Amino acid sequence: MKTLIIAEAGVNHNANLELAFQLVDAAVAAGADVVKFQTAKPEEVVTRFGTMADYQILNTGKNESQLEMTKKIHLPMEDFIEIQKYCFEKEIVFTTTAFGLVSLEFIRKMNLDFYKIPSGEITNLPYLRKIGGFNKPLVLSTGMSTISEIENALQVLEAAGSSRSEITVLHCTTEYPALIKDVNLLAMKAIHEQLKVRIGYSDHTLGIEIPIAAVALGATVIEKHFTMDRNLPGPDHKASLEPGELKSMVAAIRNIEEALGDGIKRLMPSEIGNRAIARKSIVTNQPISTGQVFTEDNLTTKRPGTGISPMEWDRIIGTKAHRDFFVDELIDES
Repeated sequence: MKTLIIAEAGVNHNANLELAFQLVDAAVAAGADVVKFQTAKPEEVVTRFGTMADYQILNTGKNESQLEMTKKIHLPMEDFIEIQKYCFEKEIVFTTTAFGLVSLEFIRKMNLDFYKIPSGEITNLPYLRKIGGFNKPLVLSTGMSTISEIENALQVLEAAGSSRSEITVLHCTTEYPALIKDVNLLAMKAIHEQLKVRIGYSDHTLGIEIPIAAVALGATVIEKHFTMDRNLPGPDHKASLEPGELKSMVAAIRNIEEALGDGIKRLMPSEIGNRAIARKSIVTNQPISTGQVFTEDNLTTKRPGTGISPMEWDRIIGTKAHRDFFVDELIDES
């Protein structure tokens, strides 16, 4: 099964439409399936008294209100119409996450292929009810949440009209960057087993190894932040991949998909020529004369595997040689 790879541009355009187009180009060049942005009316997202998260202060070097920061990094909602058109021209799927009811209604009219619910909205009942009524596939991020909170959100979405079979739940650790020891990747499998949903992983760690591991564990969706340059100002750049790294991650995931195969253990065509070379046969380890009994002292097992298999050892021991054998000669059936 092909993994849906979402290249998360987020707000790494720094409110610059031209930079947003460059991010789309980078996602296309990397081979991602989807490029995702974030859409918001800042005054709807946070009060004027909201403070910045520690990672935001660290990554931006500023300590201002979260509203002030948010206003600086968000594009006007209308710009996403242009970005969507650009994605269509570049043949990559466009989507964007809304962070409030106003922006949610705006992106509903864009008729996206699927809609992403960010971790911060998992306990936002009015938001969940609205997006659950879109009658479209949903992707739900679960950073900062418990299994019961995820189940509650799923029940709200179902009550609003969504089908659980159309919801993919992404395991996530909400910190930028997330610490390896806090990833708890096996929780992704627990979500699948306990909640009976498709699973994926939204990654905030540094590097590409964790999302690759997630695919090996069954993730059907991978989301990863990327930027044109980690040194750009802004809260998310430092925890994002640069274009070359994004391309490497996509290539590695595609290799893992191919390597996973169908799960049936069998001899592969590429192995056939090596079987006779690597396996062993029953051979003599000393000269044996016609009529002499084969014993554990005068026989051994060595390569190549073109003679009698060592699995026939017990059948051969105790029989008599039908001819003379020299040392290292394969025993034959005749």
